[in-house]
Amino acid sequence: MEPGSERLLDNPPQDGISSLAFSPSSSNLLLVSSWDKTARLYDTSSNVAKGIWQNHAAVLDCTVQDDHTGFSGGLDRAVRKIYLNQPEDPGLNIGSHAGEVSCMEFSRELGALVTGGWDGNVHIWDPRSQGRAQSLPPSEKVFTLAVSGQRLVVGTSDRSVLIYDVRKLSAPDDRRESSLKHQTRCIRIAPDHSGYVLASVEGRVAVEYFDLSTEVQAQRYAFKCHRRDDLVYPVNAVAFHPTHGTFATGGCDAMVYTWDGQNKKRLAHLGPYKTSIAALSYNFDGSLMAIAASYTYEEGEKEHPPDAVYLRCPLEGEVKRKVKAGA
Repeated sequence: MEPGSERLLDNPPQDGISSLAFSPSSSNLLLVSSWDKTARLYDTSSNVAKGIWQNHAAVLDCTVQDDHTGFSGGLDRAVRKIYLNQPEDPGLNIGSHAGEVSCMEFSRELGALVTGGWDGNVHIWDPRSQGRAQSLPPSEKVFTLAVSGQRLVVGTSDRSVLIYDVRKLSAPDDRRESSLKHQTRCIRIAPDHSGYVLASVEGRVAVEYFDLSTEVQAQRYAFKCHRRDDLVYPVNAVAFHPTHGTFATGGCDAMVYTWDGQNKKRLAHLGPYKTSIAALSYNFDGSLMAIAASYTYEEGEKEHPPDAVYLRCPLEGEVKRKVKAGA
């Protein structure tokens, strides 16, 4: 694909798209979860669906360990291991939550899967022993989590943000209240592990830092986005570019924006797409971005465009920080 070009992924899910996850070890394998009770693996280079795994209920999130192993979870409360190179294998349930599984990420630091649920629990799973390795102290409903390097950040229904060091998970290092006044929708950790971005349902994004020193905390800020005239739209998705450290947001206004958080600048706007942006993901080197245009029922039941996944080859100006004159 040429920079700036975009194409549709063939044979997308048949219901709302909940998550997109590229393999961290190749540029072209993409796992997609959906309310149609499936997790689907695509080879984005050939635009071919390589496998479809059926679940008993809607799948709310998925993640990829490597080119061979993925995971999914959702309304059936099961945590499922998927063998990506064996599409005929139905997968393996490695455990369950007491409530619906809302979010998951694979921690390379731990070599383990981290899951969060509406039961208020965060569980750590060892994919080798195929069992639960550790559980964190319960909290309110877990809406989102992110794990990268030595940091785990959990966002809950009461707007709490729990920050853990993965080397000592017995208690959070820090517990904060979201700086945004409304419900947290998505949290993602910056590639340099200096902080995280938090998005909310009221068209705002916060840029936060882990270092508690007064000097660093003075740099945190929030800004309005995904707004049109007097309408305010939920921000559903955040994705960091893995090499440039800029980030993208997707919202119910059917737009994707890219941002230079360091310099507080918007880099580009993409869209409008045909419906809400439900999920975003960059591949391992940032040469490809997956965009899920999928109605998220923010306006209830109504006729809406078919669910779709777009594959975009970003322009440099969409993802690279602008160097200030004289810098």
